[in-house]
Amino acid sequence: MNKKTLAIILGGGQGSRLAPLTESRSKPAVPIAGKYRLVDIPISNCINSQIQRMFVLTQFNSASLNQHIKNTYHFSTFSSAFVDILAAEQTPDNPTWFQGTADAVRQCMQHFLNHEFEYALILSGDQLYQMDFNQMLQAHHASGAEISIATLPVSAKEAPEFGILKTDDQSFISSFIEKPNASLLPEWTSEVSDEMKAEGRHYLASMGIYVFNRDLLVSLMKNPDTKDFGKEIIPQAIGKHKVLSYQYEGYWTDIGNIDSFFEANLGLTDDIPKFNLFDNASKVYTRARVLPPSKITGSSTIDRSLIAEGCIMNSVTVEHSVVGIRSRIGYGSTIINSYLMGNDYYQNIEEIRANDAQNIMNVGIGERCFIHNTIVDKNCRIGNDVRLNGGKHLADANTDLYTIKDGIIVVKKGAVLPDGFTVQ
Repeated sequence: MNKKTLAIILGGGQGSRLAPLTESRSKPAVPIAGKYRLVDIPISNCINSQIQRMFVLTQFNSASLNQHIKNTYHFSTFSSAFVDILAAEQTPDNPTWFQGTADAVRQCMQHFLNHEFEYALILSGDQLYQMDFNQMLQAHHASGAEISIATLPVSAKEAPEFGILKTDDQSFISSFIEKPNASLLPEWTSEVSDEMKAEGRHYLASMGIYVFNRDLLVSLMKNPDTKDFGKEIIPQAIGKHKVLSYQYEGYWTDIGNIDSFFEANLGLTDDIPKFNLFDNASKVYTRARVLPPSKITGSSTIDRSLIAEGCIMNSVTVEHSVVGIRSRIGYGSTIINSYLMGNDYYQNIEEIRANDAQNIMNVGIGERCFIHNTIVDKNCRIGNDVRLNGGKHLADANTDLYTIKDGIIVVKKGAVLPDGFTVQ
């Protein structure tokens, strides 16, 4: 089944809800877990499911994404496997940029049809989950479905944020409503497992993961008026085509905004995280870097944290945090409930000494800093005695150096915070 499948990974729009992390990069290129990028998740799920032909569709700030995929996903010369980027391009037939998820697929259809496939697996580039797509493809084939939608049981509190559906006794979808008002929910309960019922998750939500039969997808893409899968293609297909609900009960989260991004990253530090980075069967692949082990000196305390490769930390306290590659944290600094993305390069000893002699700040976190409820984007220079104390007491704000959203301070990529700088 996997050899008959072509994966199409949607890179999303401008990613304004994830700003400022998306000011200089596309949403799929945003770093997660200290060493990966968001796009590594759907690609890794495909590789683990032996689906090895993938297209990634993007149109905003795609340079870093292009570079990451070019440097990461190399397959055998004798293999048909590939991960190709398709950026929005103007053609005589399509003079505009992508107008939605379905329009993106429509505009790229000529490239897909150069390959033989029976099924198109359409994925989002900004979700965190581990899933064996073979099981979904087998269910799709066995049921005789034309479209399959991966669905997730959700609670009444979560349901108004999703497309909610109902099924018949054969799991075919009979009705669909996009982001229903809470007052309508009693009419939209579905049959779910006892475990899901015990958690109060009685509603089936679309995960934005679809399987289409090739011929039907080609036919549907001929209508230029339909721009989006969730809002138009799927609702219009119900009743006309056999649309299957494939129920999934594992961990899944949509990285749609700063709050969900922050929560998903810090959740990786739990004793038994819902998203398991330490699973042989569901590895997360990323660029192979030649980096030394992390070095932690002095009387440091590290608790419930992930420390990526190549970090240097001296007498620090790190609690419930993710510390990304090549991070440098100076003497006596405290990092709590935060995500440091790390750095793209090292400064050598001579450069550091020269900067110190001229009172120029080096890349990394200085001495005696206090960083709490904060995301520090890559390549920042944070001076000594800097205090960043995020929390609900802070109002939303946006400056040249940082943004505050939902109480989370986000230090912008490459920002320079002088000695004694304070946000609290």
